[in-house]
Amino acid sequence: MLITAAEERKKGMTALYIDGEYAVSVDTVTLMSSGYKTGSEINDEQLYELIQMSKINRAKEKALYLIEYRARSRKEIEDKLVPLYGEQAAEQAIERLEQLGLIDDEGFAREFARQLFENRHYSSKRVSYELIKKGIDRYIIEEIIEELEPDPHEQIERILSTKYSRCLDDEKGRQRAINGLRAMGFSWYDIKDCLPE
Repeated sequence: MLITAAEERKKGMTALYIDGEYAVSVDTVTLMSSGYKTGSEINDEQLYELIQMSKINRAKEKALYLIEYRARSRKEIEDKLVPLYGEQAAEQAIERLEQLGLIDDEGFAREFARQLFENRHYSSKRVSYELIKKGIDRYIIEEIIEELEPDPHEQIERILSTKYSRCLDDEKGRQRAINGLRAMGFSWYDIKDCLPE
């Protein structure tokens, strides 16, 4: 098979024409580093390898773009990459970024848990749930919760004195406060202990 044309497209891609017909678009950087160009011979196996390398490079670029704005868990990045580039390319891209220290589930989980405790005033139960959704290992979650968990009574009292301070005079307002605290993951017993009579 002969590469008869290579036309640059948008977003760093190049369209390859093989034997006069459009075949595939690959990452321009990957194509340039491969040495293939117009007039080069390429067989099916070489074309497959070129496509896979293109997918891996594009997956790495996408992963870097994702973590540029905020830290993310391995699972979050995987969930974004697999539908676009396939499991193999996503896995290789993620492994490379882990080697470089750019993806670190434990560091991500610790910072995310700290934000949930301090800014959202979530309970340890709710923080655990949010970390599980991000794909964090349960052993890491237990370790982080044990390290960072504030006193639930202090948290509830702080929330009651700020967010719900004007609601506690009537039954409807008390119920709203209780529902809000339950949604944050606090147990009924902890809430009951902190509610004024």
